[in-house]
Parts: sequence; structure tokens; C-alpha cells
Amino acid sequence: MIEFHAVDKIFSTVDGEPVPALNDVTLTIPRNQFLSVVGPSGCGKSTLLRLIAGLLSPTQGNVSIEGELVNGPRPDLGFVFQAPTLLPWSSVLDNVLFPLRLMRRITPESVNAAKEFLGLVGLADFEQRYPAELSGGMQQRVAICRALLHHPSVLLMDEPFGALDALTREEIALELLRIWEAQPKTVVFVTHSISEAVLLSDRVIVMTPRPGRVLADIGVRLARPRTFDLDRDPEFQRCTHAIRDLIFGVRPTSGTGEKAWVTSG
Repeated sequence: MIEFHAVDKIFSTVDGEPVPALNDVTLTIPRNQFLSVVGPSGCGKSTLLRLIAGLLSPTQGNVSIEGELVNGPRPDLGFVFQAPTLLPWSSVLDNVLFPLRLMRRITPESVNAAKEFLGLVGLADFEQRYPAELSGGMQQRVAICRALLHHPSVLLMDEPFGALDALTREEIALELLRIWEAQPKTVVFVTHSISEAVLLSDRVIVMTPRPGRVLADIGVRLARPRTFDLDRDPEFQRCTHAIRDLIFGVRPTSGTGEKAWVTSG
């Protein structure tokens, strides 16, 4: 579904000094897979998402979706940012409908679909409220509905729960899983939370410090549907410990042992 081919990304400072963000990233993401990206701050996680979205172009290499090179924004992508970025002067329902309004694709069916999404995330009674009347968690639910309304084939999420308290974060994470299981799509999810990455994902990509490279590609063999009770599962513990060791510099060894299934890049 999504492929990175030997991608480098270099930014420039105001003085013209090169700042390498990504180096030689090669990665394949199958259709409808839930993939999380973790790593230290500044390792290029958000840059990966913006390259997929066509908001940035690689300095070297290329990114493709379904065999087509990404040369700019695509209508079949949804993007959820850390901040909900809702329009303060528009109602909840109008905020969800905003992308379709830009594409001039609003129909009675799409309005009904927006209402169904709001009902799915527990906001059926808030359609005519304004963002200032909602909690942070409720605003993020609206942002997720907005990203999903046009049924994107790819959903990009850049630390979407980072500003939420722990309980709200868990609640929305489980709602996201429920929606994804009901309407599968390819998800690339950036997070600083190792446990969140393991809970949600089929795979977890671990990045090196800047310039970001793929250090490890870890498969998560946990049954679905998932709940936070899985944090006591031995597989959950193996995954989280392996990722933590990688991020803090303890490289897994090849051969036998509980971490042998970690593939280091």
C-alpha cells in the first residue's frame, strides 16, 4: 500500500545549514495494516507522515502509494494532528463536514454519515455545539470523525492523543481501534507511548536518533479485539521491553531468546 524507497530528507536552517531528518529509509506498509512509529524526539517520525501525505517531498528516494509516486496531497488520505485544529466558529457537525465542503462533495448521505460517526464516538448530542464547549478529548473525537468521513484508504495520525490525560487517552485509543476494526484502512500512527503503540498496532517501527533510520521492525502478535488488560500478556511485555531496550540503546541479539523475533535494521 505504502512504500518508502531509500528516502532521505534534509531541511535547511535560516543560515542555509543542512539538517538531515531522515536517512535511507526503506519501508513497506501493507494495505489495512495498523503501523506505529516510535523513537526519540527529532528522529523524523512526523516527517515520515508528511512525506506520505505529500506535504513534503523527499530530498532523495521516493514515496509511493499503491504504486503511484506521491507528488502532492491526495484526496484519499486522512490526517489527524496532535491538536484537533477545529474551526472555532463552526459547529461540531460543520467541523466534521469541512473537508467535504472544501471538495464540494456534501450530500444528504454525507451529512447522515457525519452524524453516524459522531454517534459512534459518543457525540450524538453535541452536533450543534462549538469547540469551546467541548473537552479536549471530545475535540479530538471530532477531529478523528472529520478525518474518517470521506473514507480515506490511508489514515495518518501524528501523536493524536499526546495532549490528553491518561484516562481520556485510553478511552479514545480503544474507540479508534473499534472504528478501525469496523472499517479497516491503512493506519500510520506516530506516538511517544510504547505501550500505546503495542496495544494498537500490527507492527511497530523503531527509529534511530536524527537522522532517522529504521532501527527495528517489530511484529505484534496479540489477538484482536484488544483492551488495556492485555498489558499483562507475555507478548505485550516482550514487545514493550524490546522497544524500550532499542530506544535506550540495548540492542537485541540474534539467534535464540525471547527477543529473537525483533528484526534490527
